[in-house]
Amino acid sequence: MNNVGTDKRSSLLKKIKDSSFLEGSFTTRAGEKTNYYIDKYRFETKPELLDSICNELLPLFPDPHTYDRIAAPELGAVPLAAVLSIKLMKPFIIVKKSSKEYGTQNLIEGLFKDGESVVLLEDILTSGGTAIKSCDVLLKHHLKIVHTVAVIDREEGAQENMKKQGYTYDALYTKSDLFNC
Repeated sequence: MNNVGTDKRSSLLKKIKDSSFLEGSFTTRAGEKTNYYIDKYRFETKPELLDSICNELLPLFPDPHTYDRIAAPELGAVPLAAVLSIKLMKPFIIVKKSSKEYGTQNLIEGLFKDGESVVLLEDILTSGGTAIKSCDVLLKHHLKIVHTVAVIDREEGAQENMKKQGYTYDALYTKSDLFNC
């Protein structure tokens, strides 16, 4: 994980927090109660924030020669993947939560070839469950996971859970960063 150190990164974190950090009573996707929520759509739907976040994510990606495309779980990471696809000149695929009712069993949207390598892109990591499920889908489709990149790690088990599965990741910010800005 990166610690907030530069004025530019600190300023961006404050903008993310101001636009998307909500306090109250919430339940995470994993069913856990929490007193805060990070509404990713509030920062992913603002062009200036989306662009700035993607610029800061660029250094977290591995060498472009080590992977073929970006993979983004639907729906939250898709705006990030679209922008980063253009900035990195790498195609992206979308990992779906479920297949469509009209017959397709494919849980991946977009073109890819067996054996290609991907970087999984996540918006918010909590337990890492969505990232791990996405990696499972990617592996079943004969893709190799090189690394995972996330905007925010809520520091609620993602690191341990992903490490247990053999996955590595970097997050631009952490919950600690959010609470300290």
